[in-house]
Amino acid sequence: MVSGWLDEFLAAHLDELVELRHHLHAHPELSHVEHRTTELLCARLLRAGLDPAVLSTGTGLLCGIGTGGGPVVALRADIDALGMDDTKQVPYRSTVPGVAHGCGHDLHTTVVLGVGLALASRVGVEGALPFRHGVGVGLIFEPAEESVPGGAVTVIEDGGLEGVDAIFGFHADPRIDVGSVGVRTGALTAAADVVEIELAGPGGHTARPQLTVDLVALAARVAHELPRRVAARAGEGSQLGVVFGALQAGHAPNVIPTRAVLRGSVRTPDQALWAEAEGIVRSTLHELLDGSAARVRLAYQRGVPPVVNTAAEADLVRAAATAALGRDAVVEPPRSNGGDSFAWYQQLVPGCYARLGVHDPNVSPVRLDLHSGDFDVDDRAIEVGVRVMVRTVELLAARMGE
Repeated sequence: MVSGWLDEFLAAHLDELVELRHHLHAHPELSHVEHRTTELLCARLLRAGLDPAVLSTGTGLLCGIGTGGGPVVALRADIDALGMDDTKQVPYRSTVPGVAHGCGHDLHTTVVLGVGLALASRVGVEGALPFRHGVGVGLIFEPAEESVPGGAVTVIEDGGLEGVDAIFGFHADPRIDVGSVGVRTGALTAAADVVEIELAGPGGHTARPQLTVDLVALAARVAHELPRRVAARAGEGSQLGVVFGALQAGHAPNVIPTRAVLRGSVRTPDQALWAEAEGIVRSTLHELLDGSAARVRLAYQRGVPPVVNTAAEADLVRAAATAALGRDAVVEPPRSNGGDSFAWYQQLVPGCYARLGVHDPNVSPVRLDLHSGDFDVDDRAIEVGVRVMVRTVELLAARMGE
């Protein structure tokens, strides 16, 4: 298993990895335009003697380590940033207005790169795991995770999962202290779809709403009642939620508008229910508006499935984290209603998506949420992530060689 060689690697390279994360944080790039990030990663992997391949869309990378012809373990990171302002005061604050790494993708990328560089240093070392058993490691640097349906679709189309037997990844979690890892078997996140509901009517004067279709009142009714009715139609105990994040209708106080638009998300941790979600929302909406005289258009965009961790792979990460950090460092995180394109990989191969603690309680008692303008991670999480992921790969390789 992991011995002094990883300590030596981290002693020599940890400062470089921290500097790399700070560079990525200061120079974030939105989905589909992660060109500088891709070039930086490609150059570093080439320096390590590896042969990275840029995805067909021009951003993101695939890179293999080891050529033993045996099973393949994939390690995934996402490289894009969010369209938001970075409001914290640190030397590596975003230099790009309106773009920031407010979700930890800079950390994910740094950890997987660090693991890749560490494992690359073992290629050719006699008896070194994981390569002793012919196990290969595939690095996935996924672009456009924040888009719908996510860059995982491109990775899969480009053959990123060909020959892969299991996949692993980390997501930063500010609810967990640095030095700890969260592992959950089963559903970890929810499927996340996007809906847009457009209501149209003749418009009119607010003095005479009875003579027209009052779209403001109707839009408010949809926002208030549709979520409750959808949940009821899905069945008692089921989990299908609709939440609206935007509602636009009119401008003048004395004019009933001719158009109102609601935009929101539909979420469920249930794979089977996700397949039925669009039909449930569509039929419930038309039932709700029946007799209103409004014209209705529903645009329903399928997003991502739920992340569902398979038991064997989750147990493996627990064992790796326990070995690397100690038993008390492994926690069970709550299920999240957020979505993640990591789920697309798990539709094809077993895997585990774990939570990497990034909060330092000694610095602040406030646990900022993901997508907050002040969000940041504790750099010590880089070493934690590298150690746990390397141990995961080696444990899996040892199991495959038994």
